[in-house]
Amino acid sequence: MSRAQRRRIARIAILIGLVIGALYAALPVLWMLSSSFKQNTDIFASPPQLIPSNPTLEAYTAIFTDPVKVRFFLNSYFVSLSVTLLTLLVAVLAAFALSRYEFPLKRTLNLVIVSVQAVPPITLLIPYFGLIVFLGMHNTYQGLILTYLVFTLPYAIIMMTGYFNTLPRELDEAVKVDGGSSWTALWRILVPISVPGLVSVGIYTFMIAWNEYLFALTLTKTPEMRTVPIGIQLLMGQHSYEWNQMMSMSILGCIPILLLFLFFQRYFIGGMTAGAVKN
Repeated sequence: MSRAQRRRIARIAILIGLVIGALYAALPVLWMLSSSFKQNTDIFASPPQLIPSNPTLEAYTAIFTDPVKVRFFLNSYFVSLSVTLLTLLVAVLAAFALSRYEFPLKRTLNLVIVSVQAVPPITLLIPYFGLIVFLGMHNTYQGLILTYLVFTLPYAIIMMTGYFNTLPRELDEAVKVDGGSSWTALWRILVPISVPGLVSVGIYTFMIAWNEYLFALTLTKTPEMRTVPIGIQLLMGQHSYEWNQMMSMSILGCIPILLLFLFFQRYFIGGMTAGAVKN
C-alpha cells in the first residue's frame, strides 16, 4: 500500500469519525426540537418518529399564553444580563489594576481569585444559602445576582488580566504624554482594543447565569422569582410530565445563547484583527 493510499484511508477514517461525532452531538438536539412540535402522547410512540407526522404548536402556545412561564424567561433575562454587565465592569477595573499597577498583597489577591475559581460551587451551596437568608435577600434578584457574581468574577478577572497583559504599556504611556490619565487610557484605548476578550468573557458569563440551576432552585421559592431551568423542572409533575412543553422551553432557552454566538462571532473575529498590536 502506497503512502498516498494510506493518507486517503486516514482521511476517510477521520471524516467518518467526525460525522459520527457530529451525529452523536446533534441527534439529542434534533430530537428535542422534533418533540417540541408533537403532542405529549406522541413523543414516546413506537416506532419513534424524528419528523412529526402531525406537527403542532400546542406546546409553544401553552408557554407564551401562560404568564408564569413567560415570567421565567423575563427573570432569566434580567438576572443574566445584570450579572454579565456587572461582571464585565468589575473585571475590567480589577484586571486593569492587576495588570498595570504594583501594590501590596497583589500576589495574595491573585491566589485568592484563583482559589475561588477552583472551589466546586456545590460545596458552597449551604454557606451561601445561610448568608443570603441572613442578609434578607432570599427570593430576590439581588440574592441571585450577588451569588452568580461570586462564580463569574474570578474567571472574568483572570481572563481580562491575561488579555491586558498582552497589550503593550506603551499605549498607556502615549496617552499620558498627550495629557490623558490612566482612566482615559483604560476606557479610550485598552477597552476598545479588548473587545474580543470582553465578548468571550461576556458570553461565558451569560451562559453560566442563564443555565444555572442549583443555586436558582435554592435561593428562590416563589414562581415569580424562578428562572428558566427551574421552570423546566416544574413541568415534571407528580403524576405526569409535560414533555412537549419541557422540550419547547428547552429550545426557547437555547435561542439566546445561539443568537449571542451568531451575532458576536463577526465582532470577535473583527476585534481580533482590528485590535492586533504589533510589538
